[in-house]
Amino acid sequence: MAEYKGIKGFNIQTVSSDPANPLAGEVWYNSTSATVKYFAVLSDAWATGGSLGTGRRSLAGCGTQTAALGFGGLTPPNSNATEEYDGSSWTAGGNIGTARFNLTGAGTQTAALGFGGYITGGGGTSGSTEEYDGSSWTAGGALSTVKYARGGAGTQTAGLAFGGAHPLSTATEEYDGSSWTAGGNLGTARSYIAGAGTQTAALAAGGGFPLGTAATEEYDGSSWTAGGSLNTARSKTTGAGIQTAALVFGGGTPSVTGATEQYDGSSWTSTSSMSTARGYLAGDGTTSAAVGFGGNPYSAATEEFTGAGPATLTVTTD
Repeated sequence: MAEYKGIKGFNIQTVSSDPANPLAGEVWYNSTSATVKYFAVLSDAWATGGSLGTGRRSLAGCGTQTAALGFGGLTPPNSNATEEYDGSSWTAGGNIGTARFNLTGAGTQTAALGFGGYITGGGGTSGSTEEYDGSSWTAGGALSTVKYARGGAGTQTAGLAFGGAHPLSTATEEYDGSSWTAGGNLGTARSYIAGAGTQTAALAAGGGFPLGTAATEEYDGSSWTAGGSLNTARSKTTGAGIQTAALVFGGGTPSVTGATEQYDGSSWTSTSSMSTARGYLAGDGTTSAAVGFGGNPYSAATEEFTGAGPATLTVTTD
């Protein structure tokens, strides 16, 4: 077997700590960890994560890739299950008070907001808002515009709800931690929208039913303006990130898709597709570390997205 020196003409450098500013392709031996490492520029990719305990569709999500929250959904019937993700596995959290599906989430794993949705069995559309503290849900102020399948963004104390059904809506509402007030209307009425960002810098992409749209709109805290259109028009999709660095993945075209796109504040670029095409899923995170979970038909599958960029990797042997 050829040795590294025979191939490259020099030995691997031995260091006690990883270089601060390595070059692409640089290789070294870290004597402290007793590992051979190298520096590379990686492509974006999806990888399999830990499965949900309760497979479901039309659930809500929020948080980050290593501290995610999934709640509600349709199993069937309506689910009140809440689960917390640590980057590798899901564990049960406190049940949401009103079991429902097609609800929307915002915030973090320990300070989440859940609102809207639909209750089968005669319950109909819900205007209920609930707040999660990392262990239990409590009632918040009810939505003024009672809709399901809305887009969402922001935090528990500065949330944003937009669009929804039924019928399709342009309504936007802002949450201050206790009550909802009207904001500026969307330019395009739609439901099943991917949302991202904050209350004062939000993004709405895709949506519509039964056919999807490519329309993207940006919110500045008072009004929506048109942004760059998605490459793949879709509905029943989800989003992650912020207004100037967002992801949209999954959905229906109307056929289910795993297509993933990244937004830079003006235009969308196609990236690696999810391994499992699906709609009615939930997701959260950033453009460098996102997670998608659940979806039709009553899926427990979780996938993790890693964005393109430089990384220090460890050489392993089988």
